[in-house]
This record gives sequence, structure tokens and C-alpha cells, in this order.
Amino acid sequence: MARKPIARPAELEHTPANCHAREMLARVGDKWSVYVIHVLGDAGTLRFNELRSRVDGISQRMLTVTLRGMERDGLVTRTVYPEVPPRVEYALTRLGATLRQLVRGLVQWSGAHLAEVDSARAAYDARNRRPTQSVPFGRPAPTRRAQPARVAG
Repeated sequence: MARKPIARPAELEHTPANCHAREMLARVGDKWSVYVIHVLGDAGTLRFNELRSRVDGISQRMLTVTLRGMERDGLVTRTVYPEVPPRVEYALTRLGATLRQLVRGLVQWSGAHLAEVDSARAAYDARNRRPTQSVPFGRPAPTRRAQPARVAG
């Protein structure tokens, strides 16, 4: 029996326009870009090290890579002042600010539903006999394997 093809929504069909949309979803879907958008949206203009100190857990290299990608996509402006040492500041563009509105909504949703997420995680862990501990998003809870018995020789 031949299988009937699954109909996909038009926005998921592979077209040149959708390819670019997927690239943008990848940009705004990564954790560092969302975090940078949120921080710059609240703070306005920041120097690199100020931004790095406010984005908890990001390395210097990852912040550099993230900012370059966001600058290329037109979400962030980079202003270099001809001083010694050079002063570099970052800010959201108007396009980035429109994205900030969506990020703000995600942050608000997260805060409003933390208790429900914690409850769902605890129920899942109980069903799957996992320890109920806070686990960073996207990482499985660590499991302990039984060590084979050692035979004295």
C-alpha cells in the first residue's frame, strides 16, 4: 500500500525565502542571541565588557561570534570610537528592537509559568525515576551507572 504524502504547511516547504527564514529562526533561537537582545533591550548601549558581564555564562569568543552574526543580520549596531584604547559600543537597531518585543514576551511567559514547568519536570522525573534536581534547559539529568564489581586478583 502506497503511503499518502504528509502535507506540510506552506511556510515549512523548502523555498529560497523559507531557507532565509530558517536562518533567522536559528539566529534568534540560539540562547545567546536571545539573551543579548534582552540585555541590550533593557540597558540600551553597552560596551563589550559591560555586555559580557551582564550575559551570565557567555565566553568572550561566543559573545564576539554572537555579536558579529547579529550585526550582519542588522539586529545590532557596533560603534567604534577613535580613542586609545578604542572604545566599542553595541546597541540594538530598530529591527533588533522589534525583535526585543518578542523576546520580552518570552521572558514574561517564562516567569509566569516557572511553577508549572517545575511541576511538570518533577512529575516527569518521578515517572522516569530520575532525581528531582534542577537541570539546565536542554541537558538531560545526569545518571549514575552501576560500577562492575572488581575481582581481586
